[in-house]
Amino acid sequence: MAAEGYASASIAKIADTAGVAHGTFYNYFVDRQALFDELLPYEGMRMLGTLEKAARKARPGVARELARFNAFLCYVAENNGFYRILYEAEVFAPDAHRIHMANIVSGYRRSIKRGIAGGYIALLTDDRIDCIIHQLLGMRAYAAMQIHYEKDISRRAGVIENSVYIYERIIRTGLLMG
Repeated sequence: MAAEGYASASIAKIADTAGVAHGTFYNYFVDRQALFDELLPYEGMRMLGTLEKAARKARPGVARELARFNAFLCYVAENNGFYRILYEAEVFAPDAHRIHMANIVSGYRRSIKRGIAGGYIALLTDDRIDCIIHQLLGMRAYAAMQIHYEKDISRRAGVIENSVYIYERIIRTGLLMG
């Protein structure tokens, strides 16, 4: 389903891909929309687990944020359907998209507040924290789009490397304590 998107995901295709009888689908989901509503939050938590695993290996501060950003871009590159699920969910599974975004924003908020408490990030009001979170998410979104549409695997690696480089320059000069 991820490769083809929500619109073309029929119950028959989903069941065939899962290797189960079509009727078995209904043992797990009431309808196709119920699956859509579970898919992004599930995949989003898998993605977040990957990011947190990478972050735990890095020092607090900029190194940790760069590790998360790099892990996100690598996740997008390695899980081709994730980008499509994420961005189509806003239309086809808006409740799932809101849940996913709330998970992402709350995690980012905790991370930024830890950075402020640790002296790595300049003191910001809650409104400005929310604003910077969405700005950073925008950078992630467009880097992910660039990776998604780059079909040459070796060029994807370059996109990731350049994106991390630019992201670091932006956060070092605009967000971190000087």
